[in-house]
Amino acid sequence: MRLVFLGPPGAGKGTQARLLEQRFGLRQISTGDILRANRTRGTELGKRAEGYMRRGELVPDDLVIHMIESELEHTGAGFVMDGFPRTVAQAEALDVMLARRRQPLTAAVLFSGDRAALIRRLASRWTNPRNGRTYNAITNPPKVAGIDDEDGGELIQREDDRADTIAKRLEVYDAQTRPLAAYYRRTGKLLEVDALASVEAVADRIAGAIGAEPAGT
Repeated sequence: MRLVFLGPPGAGKGTQARLLEQRFGLRQISTGDILRANRTRGTELGKRAEGYMRRGELVPDDLVIHMIESELEHTGAGFVMDGFPRTVAQAEALDVMLARRRQPLTAAVLFSGDRAALIRRLASRWTNPRNGRTYNAITNPPKVAGIDDEDGGELIQREDDRADTIAKRLEVYDAQTRPLAAYYRRTGKLLEVDALASVEAVADRIAGAIGAEPAGT
């Protein structure tokens, strides 16, 4: 099973990717996590991407495509792409990469919802800076506010989840990412889900639509 998740920031793509990873043995490939890791390690990719990320802008296609191609070399047949592709050019590049591997995309899942509700959700997201695990004060709160459930450390709000960058991120999404829905609809790969439904309902909708069975069954 090879999936792409599409949708605006705050739609819950990361949460659903982790659920599918746990339930079906898929590998979550999160471009955001990979870029942040490169920035933390001070790699050349991280240095080139840092300015774009700080401003809430998309990292240029050539940087991201190079990174994804490298990740696929270490990935089996099953994955969930979270955060890639974000442009039609990236989607076309992904199709070429998968064709070379003879592993075509199973589906592109579009998370949609009311804009105002998505903004509230995005502004409520908190992150564990040590491992990238995320929580949401509205939909998926930690047991203790501001504290990670597993390691007991402090949670932070990332720069790109602060109110002053949210509007910019949504503008970028509207201009560059939304056309992906039309791209995947033309290929018959598009599956739309209600991003504002419960976490469990969204996960069940995705699994049912693609006929997925838990790993080991």
